[in-house]
Amino acid sequence: MILGKDSNPQKQVYYLGAQVLAELNLSDQKEFDYLDIYHSLKKREGISINLFSLTLDWLFILGAIKNKNGRVIKCF
Repeated sequence: MILGKDSNPQKQVYYLGAQVLAELNLSDQKEFDYLDIYHSLKKREGISINLFSLTLDWLFILGAIKNKNGRVIKCF
C-alpha cells in the first residue's frame, strides 16, 4: 500500500519519491546513475535497495523519470 495511516511516512514511496526528485533537481544533469542516486539517498534516509527500487518504479509509473540504457532520466 502506498499510503498507510499507521506507517512511518519517511519509509513510504511517496515521501521517498519526493526525496529522489529533490536529489535529481539539485543538478543540471538530465541523466543519473542508479547507484549514485541510491548511495546519496541511503546516506540521508537510510533506505534499503529494495525500497529504493520500488520508489523508482513508482516514479517511472507516474512519468517523472525514464530509463535509458540503465541510467535514470528526469522528465522535468
